[in-house]
Amino acid sequence: MRADNTAHLLAAAQRRADRTRRRALDALRRLDAAGGPVTFEALAREAGVSRSWLYNQPDLRTEIDRIRAHRQPSAPAPSTPERQRATADSLLRRLQVATDRIRRLETDNQQLRDALARALGDARTTRITTAATRPDDTTRHPIYQPEPRHRDEPVKDTVHQA
Repeated sequence: MRADNTAHLLAAAQRRADRTRRRALDALRRLDAAGGPVTFEALAREAGVSRSWLYNQPDLRTEIDRIRAHRQPSAPAPSTPERQRATADSLLRRLQVATDRIRRLETDNQQLRDALARALGDARTTRITTAATRPDDTTRHPIYQPEPRHRDEPVKDTVHQA
């Protein structure tokens, strides 16, 4: 009977998890000290871990968010000057133009669908009428294969499914 090695495996897994966490924390400190952007992608690359692993570590996520919040400028972003802001009338006009364009495109699409349906119907009608006028010319059909026969048997045609 084999010895139970699960305690050793669990201990090794715990050591590996601790090393990974330590690498991530060290990398986070280096990124913060360097003053560069602290992103999950940059941290994953620096620490040699996956981004999904970082997202699943609540304490690391909290620390990343804390660093990001600390670096945010306290002054709000400058707003658009009054003379450059869109008025309600101009926004309504843009909406009306977009709505008109959508209606035109929908009409064009419907016309194209109708034309395609007519063309496909005409092509199908042509195939059917052509096949009906030449019933003996079935050897050109790709799935038609005459069944092999012996000299004494009558001819028996069958269609094999491809």
